[in-house]
Parts: sequence; C-alpha cells; structure tokens
Amino acid sequence: MPAKRAAIIISSMKARQLHSWQISTSEAKQIQTSLARQISHVNEVTRPRFIAGADISVQKTTMPARAAIVSMSYPEFKIIEVQIAEGNLNLPYIPGLLSFREAPLILAACQKLSMVPDLILVDGQGIAHPRRFGIASHLGLLLNTPTIGCAKSRLCGSHETPEDKTGAYEEIRDDGGDIIGAALRTKKGTKPIYVSIGHKIDLPAAIYWTMESCRGYRIPEPTRQAHIAAGSNTQILTKDI
Repeated sequence: MPAKRAAIIISSMKARQLHSWQISTSEAKQIQTSLARQISHVNEVTRPRFIAGADISVQKTTMPARAAIVSMSYPEFKIIEVQIAEGNLNLPYIPGLLSFREAPLILAACQKLSMVPDLILVDGQGIAHPRRFGIASHLGLLLNTPTIGCAKSRLCGSHETPEDKTGAYEEIRDDGGDIIGAALRTKKGTKPIYVSIGHKIDLPAAIYWTMESCRGYRIPEPTRQAHIAAGSNTQILTKDI
C-alpha cells in the first residue's frame, strides 16, 4: 500500500452553513441558481481510500424519516462505518427541491462519520437538474467533498437508449444541447441509472467511479448499502435481501 494511503486520519465531517433551511419555494430556487455557480466540474478523485453512499427512507405512514451514510473501503468495498440520523422532514415533496427536504437529515448522518470519505455517491441528481443543483451537488458543496449523483430516474434532459451491455452509456443533454449527465447501463438487462456531476468531479470520472462501485448489481454498492441501512432497523447486510 502506498505510504500516502497507509495512515487513517480520524476526523469528523463538518457541513458549511451556506443558507437558512427555513425558506420559501421561491427563495430555495434562487439559492439553487446562485450556489450552482460554485459547483466544481474539475475532477479531484484519483485513488480514494473510502467511498461512501448516502440515501434516505421516507415512509408515507411512518415517521420519522431515516437517513443513512455507509462508508466502504476501496477497492475491497468492505463496510467501514455506518451512521444513521432520524427526524421529521420540514418540507413536502416538491419536484426539483428535494435537497431542501432531505439534505438536512443526510447531513446529520454525515457529520457523525469519524472517517471522512474521499467520495460520496448520492441516490439523487447532481447537475442533471433544472437549475443544475440537485441533492448530490448540494451535499457536495455543503460538505466540501467530491460527490456523484446516481439517480434511478431522470429528472430532466433527454438521451438515446444505451446499448444493452455493462458500461454502455449515452449522454444526457438539456434543451440547449449541453451535456448534463449520462444514462449508464451498470448491468446488462437492467434499466440504466442516471449519473451526473455532484461536486469536485467531471463526468468521465463520475461514470468511472460509478461503474467501479457496482459489484454485480444495478445500483453502486455504497448507495445500495445505504438504501438497506436507511430502510432497516437491523444490522447492515452485505448481500441482497
């Protein structure tokens, strides 16, 4: 193991306070438009030690909501740390404003981590968003950490159908023709997932690390484990249930 990866630094994640969470819908949209200009499209991920996944479970009939962050070692993809945060969500679901509903709880889970991940995969959009500021970008900027949006559905833009083979992808373009993400076939015979820049990464690297994190499933292993952790009160599993 290279010397620079030998030492594990114990350090809690800290979130920056960039805005209030008690805001109106119009104010939230203005914040997204403003903060989107601060998103870095320059790749800062080379050889990560820890890759984390973030997800949240919101049940219609069960409160509170439950957010999970699962940090895994790379390249082994062994679970290193799991942190959970539970609480009520202050906003209803509003398309395009998901991060203002869910990010505070996910941030609470992230700030419990003892070891700071080098990359976070988020079950949601990055810049493949009407205002180029989905939840992956929002979390990346608040945590000052590289993030990738790995969504299971498309929010905006259009794309051709990727070839039915593992690793095939088609670019997602907005109405003006700009590339905002990729429809990525992570597993043959399954629907693509929608990958986009969150923060401090470029699209080729986002595609690479998403594929690198898929361990035979459609969903990258860190977000798959976070999904299990967010939806379960039992021990984290390492295989499908």
